[in-house]
Amino acid sequence: MIPAPIGYQCPECVGDARREFRRGPGLQVKAGGLSATKVLLVALLAAFVVEVAVGGAGALLYGPSEQRLYDLGALFPPVVATGQYWRLLSAMFLHAGLLHIGFNAYALWLFGNVAEQMFGRARFLLIFFVTGLLASVTSYAFGPLRALGVGASGAIFGVFGAFIAYNYRRRHLAMAAANLRNAVMLIVLNAALAFAIQGIDWRAHLGGLVSGVVAGYVAEGFGSARQRAVVRIVGFGALIALGVALVIWRTGHIRSMLGL
Repeated sequence: MIPAPIGYQCPECVGDARREFRRGPGLQVKAGGLSATKVLLVALLAAFVVEVAVGGAGALLYGPSEQRLYDLGALFPPVVATGQYWRLLSAMFLHAGLLHIGFNAYALWLFGNVAEQMFGRARFLLIFFVTGLLASVTSYAFGPLRALGVGASGAIFGVFGAFIAYNYRRRHLAMAAANLRNAVMLIVLNAALAFAIQGIDWRAHLGGLVSGVVAGYVAEGFGSARQRAVVRIVGFGALIALGVALVIWRTGHIRSMLGL
């Protein structure tokens, strides 16, 4: 045993904990290497610069008009139902003002860096885009017909869900248990904000969070190396297939409603 700031530490226990956290499904991001989190942040900021440039007065603080956001690729169910399915992804890179993108960029910086260390760059990006797609699909399938949707928060909730899954599998470790307690507090806080503030797309947040938990388990996989690869392929394929099925169902419903 060795002295610690509070009590004592067992060197073997500390070593086991460190090895357990390093035993992630992907390679660690090396110092000085290309960070996928930073690339995503640059993409979000570049899209926001375009919004401000075309949005006119007030676009910096409050975002462009709804018409401008629509023109740039916001999610709008009636036109998605006519075949503009690309809006399910393009809406992730648009934001309604400085506060909106500031909050999302900060959350992505916090959880993106951690998740990228846990899962590796490639799987982190897969989690981000697949859960972001599922978040948009959830909003499209179960949200209001004529609501305009923008923001990366659904994908960020997906990354957060993967973070929860990773730590839940290591819940016997003190660090993971603390991370889970903090995660519960954040979920409660965001649930309260969703009910208190109008305009928050809680459906997208919920869709991203739930699919993120699944994606976190899938990204890490189970069993041998070969079994883990199969789990990842089948798991992510199933998530995408679920999204496609929901889009087909909702599209048929909207076209029936609008007489298309």
